[in-house]
Amino acid sequence: MLNFFRQQSGSIKNDVLSGLTVALALVPEAIAFAFVAGVSPLIGLYSAFFIGVITAIVGGRPGMISGATGAMAVVVVALVAMHGVEYLFPTVILCGVLQIIIGLARLGKLIRMVPHSVMLGFVNGLAIVIGLAQLGSFKTLSADGNLQLLSGTSLALMLALVALTMAIIWLLPKLTSAVPASLAAILTVTLLAAAINYSSATDSRQNRLATVGDMLLTNTQVAAIKDAAIEKELLTEDPLSVDEKHVAMAAAAETATGISGGLPRLYFTQYTAVPFTFETLKIIFPFAIVLCGVGLIESLMTLTLIDEITETRGQGNRECVGQGTANVICGLFGGMGGCAMIGQSLINVNSGGRGRLSGITAAVCLLMFVLFLAPWIEQIPMAALVGVMFMVVIGTFEWASLKMFQRMPVSDVLVMILVSAYTVFMHDLASAVILGVVVSALVFAWQHAKNIGADVQFNEFGSKIYQLHGPLFFASVTSFKEMFDVANDPDDVVIDFYYTRVYDQSGLEAINQMAEKYEAAGKRLHLTHLSEECRGLLDRAGDFVEINVSEDPQYHVAADRLA
Repeated sequence: MLNFFRQQSGSIKNDVLSGLTVALALVPEAIAFAFVAGVSPLIGLYSAFFIGVITAIVGGRPGMISGATGAMAVVVVALVAMHGVEYLFPTVILCGVLQIIIGLARLGKLIRMVPHSVMLGFVNGLAIVIGLAQLGSFKTLSADGNLQLLSGTSLALMLALVALTMAIIWLLPKLTSAVPASLAAILTVTLLAAAINYSSATDSRQNRLATVGDMLLTNTQVAAIKDAAIEKELLTEDPLSVDEKHVAMAAAAETATGISGGLPRLYFTQYTAVPFTFETLKIIFPFAIVLCGVGLIESLMTLTLIDEITETRGQGNRECVGQGTANVICGLFGGMGGCAMIGQSLINVNSGGRGRLSGITAAVCLLMFVLFLAPWIEQIPMAALVGVMFMVVIGTFEWASLKMFQRMPVSDVLVMILVSAYTVFMHDLASAVILGVVVSALVFAWQHAKNIGADVQFNEFGSKIYQLHGPLFFASVTSFKEMFDVANDPDDVVIDFYYTRVYDQSGLEAINQMAEKYEAAGKRLHLTHLSEECRGLLDRAGDFVEINVSEDPQYHVAADRLA
């Protein structure tokens, strides 16, 4: 993966051209995510602009692209459906405030706890998800109003232009680096597709090769059919007829406005502002919490990936503040919120974008498309954008991980597969990462729980000495208790903690319980080489502790009573 992206160094020219490339690829994604969220396409485009430009200026990772994302869209779709789009904007603003607080609290460093096996699973699963998402571009609306796969000449032309796009991206860097290969491929295939569509134009004005405009119209018609079907099922519980689908499609075609629009305005000048009450907070706060977590996890994971690719280091806490600031402003101007976009970020670094200028250029170009160039942008063929994303998939997937199976621990292999599978089937990147971290932590705890043991010996006074080895914490408590033979031990027993560290309250409680057992048996228990905090926190066992200050370790124990 990494060698594929490390071919260019940063420069102003590369940043500007890569930003333009990203802007072209951003259009269909922003529109698609807006439909997922159940809002207007312009809301998705405006969100991509605000999130992109603000994070590029104040975020913590130059070269990383942010915008409206599917991960955020699937969260807000329920809010929009249940309470209306008016509740979306304060939710996004509250999400931004929470992200700023997390950044100021310097909690972004927690991303360091993500194991490498989780990162591999995340990257591989993401590559598969990006690839599968492109299959939607190979579908079209049939005469009876259903989505169906392309066939015949249309499918052959689509595949041919996708292959041409990929070939240009692969071969052009071998000849010249004057122009980003992705931008050259998009422009070349756009001209070729325009010629094909013009030469094969029919009275129905249907393009042989689907364009961005066609994709927008298809999505609008599909959404209209779904809405009509829901309305009819509520009344009669009968499915839509073909004629009713045609009516919905025709109405959607008449109202479709494309991506053309004006300057974004404050949301309360366009929509009814929701009341600032506790009831409103009860509605939006749960959604804001989820948005905050999803956005930061995806952004910080993308930051880590771009760090690895560019061999530089971003600032996680600053990125949290940047994402939060962007969401606050985005919400104020009627946006759906967003976070880092992994696919677009990879396009950017693959095209040579390394600095903040690339992200700023992408966002500004996107706004220019909406204001002035919408008719031209709508003529870009989907084949060109699909080809670009397929090359991103090839460059993103960690192919070397397939050869690691025999050399990696079985637990790491299973974690990697689990994260990849969850990402692919659930399309929830944030939950996949959390699941991977939790499973890795449990594996780590289990493995270390097996490492506790004791060397048993007797001193010249007949005392039995247990010399402990290994960590004492919640997972090793049972093994710790099973090492002692209270009934058969002599009257004087020593437990030496010199090679053992007590990590938590469970370990302290286990020591307490052993002290009580020996006391009940009428025997004397000595605990040596415990830290000062351990000695202070032990209840019953404290009377049996032999203090050896010169040799006792000076570490801290995480326990409730310390808090």
